[in-house]
Amino acid sequence: MAEASRVLVTGGAGFIGSHVAEMYLAEGFQVTVLDDLSSGRRENVPAAATFVHADVASPETRRLVGRGGFTLVNHHAAQMDVRVSVRDPAFDARTNILGLLNLLEGGREGGVRRFVFASSGGVVYGESDRLPHPESAPKLPVSPYGVSKLASEYYLSAYAKLYGLDVISLRYANVYGPRQNPHGEAGVVAIFGSRLHRREPLTIHGDGSQTRDYVYVGDVVTANHAATHWRVPGVGTLNDVAFNVGTGIETSVNQLAQAMLDATGVSVPIQHAPARAGELRRSAVSVERAAREWDWRPGCSLREGLKLTYEWIVEDAA
Repeated sequence: MAEASRVLVTGGAGFIGSHVAEMYLAEGFQVTVLDDLSSGRRENVPAAATFVHADVASPETRRLVGRGGFTLVNHHAAQMDVRVSVRDPAFDARTNILGLLNLLEGGREGGVRRFVFASSGGVVYGESDRLPHPESAPKLPVSPYGVSKLASEYYLSAYAKLYGLDVISLRYANVYGPRQNPHGEAGVVAIFGSRLHRREPLTIHGDGSQTRDYVYVGDVVTANHAATHWRVPGVGTLNDVAFNVGTGIETSVNQLAQAMLDATGVSVPIQHAPARAGELRRSAVSVERAAREWDWRPGCSLREGLKLTYEWIVEDAA
């Protein structure tokens, strides 16, 4: 793909999206950030970016994409709480599926050539003992949120075949780092970090043996960079244009809590609460494909990433 001059980053006031927007600005792109600020923060938007306050499923957003002259859309706007998706699947679908279609139709009218999509490596694969999951692993989401992410990948594949759109889906593991919202379902590192800063006990749901693959946001940004410049082949299967973004390493919640105590030097009690219904027991994604095709590998260790995240939490609270 030739250098794109104008990029739209949806969800660019959020945790991951704001870091991605900064990457594009550093590359010399003209960046527009679209966010409804339902979970993002206006102060996260880079000063050099143009900000549009709008719902991703709104007519205003469709007009923006149709008339904005964008060659690239990087789509991070989402309803991302699994519990919300179970409680209100129609709301989840409106944001995650109808919002995506709104962007795709606007992009079709406006000549968008490439679409980089933030998918999820945890929820699209579902439960399995054969870890880490490669991109070819069976897809069996166990929540409406997971279904919406997988359906989005199918819609992107269809638009690629129908209209020649370049599409890349990045299946994220559990991303953590500076600017993560401590109030979201996926923000366990931010939750623990905020409690450590306030010297409050860490609460672990269940026995704490459930595992996740924790990847630092800086490594996720470099994966977005690689996706932006990748020479996309034709779409034969869904997995041809999908890349896992993680570490391939399982870390239990018990291990994570202890690692945060070690990285921060803070000592607080650890307490347990009832397990959450429907929570995956184990999750990790293989990153062999990204290593092979992009020469991409996670570069930040968990200890270093937790230290950087906690330093940001302390600075932000001040």
